[in-house]
Amino acid sequence: MKYLYFICFYILLVSCKKTNYNLKKITAKTIELDGSIESDKSFEKIIKPYKEKLSSEMNSLLCYAPKNFVKNDGNMQSSLGNLMADLCYEMGTPFFKDKTNLNIDFAMFNSGGLRSPIPLGDVTTENAFKLMPFENELVVVELSGDKIEELIHYFVGNKKAHPLSKNVSLLIRENDYDLRINGQKFDKNKTYNVVTSDYLQSGGDRMNFFKNPKKLTKLNYKVRDAVIDYFKKVDTLKTTIDKRVIVE
Repeated sequence: MKYLYFICFYILLVSCKKTNYNLKKITAKTIELDGSIESDKSFEKIIKPYKEKLSSEMNSLLCYAPKNFVKNDGNMQSSLGNLMADLCYEMGTPFFKDKTNLNIDFAMFNSGGLRSPIPLGDVTTENAFKLMPFENELVVVELSGDKIEELIHYFVGNKKAHPLSKNVSLLIRENDYDLRINGQKFDKNKTYNVVTSDYLQSGGDRMNFFKNPKKLTKLNYKVRDAVIDYFKKVDTLKTTIDKRVIVE
């Protein structure tokens, strides 16, 4: 019995001993995924209804595009950029009006945020997701006259077709510009409500003029949802290159 206690005590002591492990070697193997690898049928069966539902939603018809809407078919503006800015202004206005009882003066976004053109033909939900794959939301910033000047200097100096809504009329000369908003000459002493995305408002794409506005209003409305809602609302997309931006 004495020896039995000793053996039990020894086992307990050994089992509680701390063991230090040291990594000696790491090995890796590349497995090429090709047609020789069979899919898991049980897994396919599980995801099949979700895949079919997603496919049906992505292929649902929203409206019709009578031409290709792209972001490089104009000088400092584009058919795709104009469409994007105008629809966000139109769809965001009721939300802003409901929250503040005020109007949006114009919209501005960045050219790089337009991730895919809208091709000629039927426009589907998939087209909307390709155009705006991000989860960005619409916000409205109240900007001072100084901030609006920063915005225009950025736009002119950047030399890109950043989307501006049709509320803006911008004539760009060699060393000067003329700006009108909603048909009225720009007044540096006024403030203006500009709708954009929360990404740009935080300084994305170096649009720092959107940061620290006099007032920030979150619309709780995704940019992509605004695109989809607008596409559902219209029968045919009609935005074209116009005179909102003219370069002399």
